[in-house]
Amino acid sequence: MICQQCHMREANVHYTQIINGNKVEMYLCSQCAEEKGKLTFSPQLSLGSLLWGFGPGGGADYPGIGKQPVLRCDMCGMSFDDFRRLGKLGCPNCYRVFRDNLEPILRRLHGSAEHTGKMPARMADEIKTSNELKRLKAELASAVENEQYEKAAELRDRIREIENSGKSGGV
Repeated sequence: MICQQCHMREANVHYTQIINGNKVEMYLCSQCAEEKGKLTFSPQLSLGSLLWGFGPGGGADYPGIGKQPVLRCDMCGMSFDDFRRLGKLGCPNCYRVFRDNLEPILRRLHGSAEHTGKMPARMADEIKTSNELKRLKAELASAVENEQYEKAAELRDRIREIENSGKSGGV
């Protein structure tokens, strides 16, 4: 696509501006984008600088950023500031130590803080059903323990329904 402003160079910036509900979209080359919006485009954008604006203490504009204690991983010594700068965690223990700070970032970036991974397409339904059964059985045990018998009966019926549909060739 050609730049919509200079009509000479290849457009590599999609510029969207919304003012009072009116949306204007333009496809610009990086030179015209810099001139139009006073934007600069650096090819050295790191994951750390991208994540800087997300989550608690995620930017210089947030009040009290300097007042927070420095949180460090007790295994590798990495601080949360190191993670924001580098965009990488130091070890598996960092996920546990920085959990409260990482969850909002992961939810914003991925829509969930739980890693689901990839699964073979032919097994996806089977795995989802298995996970659903595990979750329902855990809820059932909790309901019985808390003497919520009506909820427990509903969960029991749902579990039977899923198990019976799997035996009849549904899953």
